[in-house]
Amino acid sequence: MGIGSEAVPIYALGASEPDIHPDAYVHPDAVVIGNVTLGAFTTVWPTAVLRGDDGGIVVGERTSIQDGTIIHCTVVQDTVIGDRVTIGHNVHIESAVVGDGCLISSGSVVLNGARVDEGAVVAAGAVVSPNAHVPARRMALGVPARVREGYQVPENYFDFAVESYVQRGKRFRAELRRLDRS
Repeated sequence: MGIGSEAVPIYALGASEPDIHPDAYVHPDAVVIGNVTLGAFTTVWPTAVLRGDDGGIVVGERTSIQDGTIIHCTVVQDTVIGDRVTIGHNVHIESAVVGDGCLISSGSVVLNGARVDEGAVVAAGAVVSPNAHVPARRMALGVPARVREGYQVPENYFDFAVESYVQRGKRFRAELRRLDRS
């Protein structure tokens, strides 16, 4: 199981157990519950909560789920997050689909049935309404989020961030140690 050097709160819920790739990194202060799948080199940072109780959560490879993020699902729809996605601090994603190579910026919310296509950006603090659609390589901003007209996100624009968090996960796995315990 892909965890750091300390015990990580990873929970089964009934028969549902998380499936965490051995190369993923889950910080000891994150929580993963139930029907959750994490791909290779995905990182889950402190105080993030992934709760797969009513449905499932699937996260692809090389995705970063940063501090304070909450990812949940419903009986009606799973949450599916692609490969090479950067999910900023304090994000909430609920029963939505996020394509490969996206940036879901800090403090944003992506709600039930929403779809964020490949390479798109949800700007900081934006709220993507239920069943809304953010097209590929476009930016959505505001409350409620609206697609910014005339702007296209450059292809592979966030590759540096993806690689940064893959390397950071490797470093934390090797070097993180808790100092307040004997």
